[in-house]
Amino acid sequence: MREHPHGVDAPHPDVWTGRATNRFQWLLALVGAACVALGIQLAVASPWDFGAAPLVMAVVGCIAGGLLVLFGTVAFVHVALKVDKECLEVRCGHMGVPRRRIPLSHVAGADFAPHVTPRHWGGWGYRWRPEKGTAVVVRRGEGVVLRLWDGHTFTITVDNAEAAVSVIRDRLHAGRAGTAL
Repeated sequence: MREHPHGVDAPHPDVWTGRATNRFQWLLALVGAACVALGIQLAVASPWDFGAAPLVMAVVGCIAGGLLVLFGTVAFVHVALKVDKECLEVRCGHMGVPRRRIPLSHVAGADFAPHVTPRHWGGWGYRWRPEKGTAVVVRRGEGVVLRLWDGHTFTITVDNAEAAVSVIRDRLHAGRAGTAL
């Protein structure tokens, strides 16, 4: 239970959802699209004066690099977190991939992290660092750090992370109280 602004205890919703967005990623996606367009332009309108091999390498390089940047950035424009009574689900991008489901029975605790930065994780996206754990980082700012029973951590940047931590802690407490009976 949490205290309602009018002084009455109000339960958390059955499903808590939150998300974080990084609009800067759209600029990187445009760069990727421009590289694809350049590759197509080279393939269609370029004279074959220097031989086929250099042209093919330039076309393939522009298109492959552009697609990699385009899809890599669009996949991490935003992250959505859903917490229900049984699990947490993290979905990235518009297609929801990559996605990770973590049963609450695997979560030992949750902490609020006020300053999660892409720099500390090696960039944006789905990250793993042996000394820090796993993270989905789409922007700088607040996040949720899950402590898992296997000793690993999982960090998610999400708006209103304090509310998410509160919901997760309440669900963990209720789950443990239910198993103790």
